[in-house]
Amino acid sequence: MSEQARKYDVAVVYRIYPKMSKPALGLPFSDDKERMAEVCLQSFRRSLGDLRAKVWVLLDGCPPSYAEMFRRVFAPEDLVLEPLPGIGNHGTFNRQIEILLQQEDAELVYFAEDDYFYLPDQFKFMTEFIHGNPDADFVSPYDHMDSYTMELHLKRTWLRVFQGRHWRTAASTCLTFLTTRSTLQKTQRIFRSYTRRNFDCSLWLSLTKENVLRPVDLLRWTVRQPFLVKVVAKAWLYGASQILFGKRRKLWSPVPGIATHMDFHALSPTIDWPALMREEANSSTDETVRPRA
Repeated sequence: MSEQARKYDVAVVYRIYPKMSKPALGLPFSDDKERMAEVCLQSFRRSLGDLRAKVWVLLDGCPPSYAEMFRRVFAPEDLVLEPLPGIGNHGTFNRQIEILLQQEDAELVYFAEDDYFYLPDQFKFMTEFIHGNPDADFVSPYDHMDSYTMELHLKRTWLRVFQGRHWRTAASTCLTFLTTRSTLQKTQRIFRSYTRRNFDCSLWLSLTKENVLRPVDLLRWTVRQPFLVKVVAKAWLYGASQILFGKRRKLWSPVPGIATHMDFHALSPTIDWPALMREEANSSTDETVRPRA
């Protein structure tokens, strides 16, 4: 299907689960997963702005109220709800890959998780960046705190100004990211390794080839940070051929972040996310529903 014939700017598969993750403790609504998920969803819809998004929702073991949450936010013709019987994190991620590869509504594809909070009208900057930069294989909305605190990430990075925003390369991120359908097709083997118990950080390292080819680092981490040795070992276990022979992929993230993971100890820096969450919670959901043009 040609770009002109596509009806949507981005295809999204949004996975949601009714239990609270421990990292969210300490944030607003961390005692109420449904309310936190609703606030995050509202922020996601506001962040999309005028972008045309086709959204699939993987409702993994969710009660009916979760489906209603999405119906309030997205127009029915833009929404596909898929209830699942609690297949878990690995199973839903694999289903995201399947849907995004099979769909033909958009070339840009987005993996979304239910515990991200977004800034309004900012999502478009990711789509513009990936369209305007041929070396942008993947874009994360999250300026991960690990990039500033974890030794794995303390290295030289590329910094770029694009349309008034700063972007920089990252070694890894979590499993919320933007890419193209064609890039996903070429890299799906590495992503599917997550369903075989690979770490998310490890699969990204095999794609970006960052910090996996320096034995001196492994020797140092063996003593100081043995978990990092396990991360690199898994990158090699599941992605040796990609590391040795595959294309080095670039992952970019905005500075400051466009969104944050709901991890109390790893929020995207420089932004008061709890205050924005409370503000979003107090706003009406009526404005977030976008009827089809």
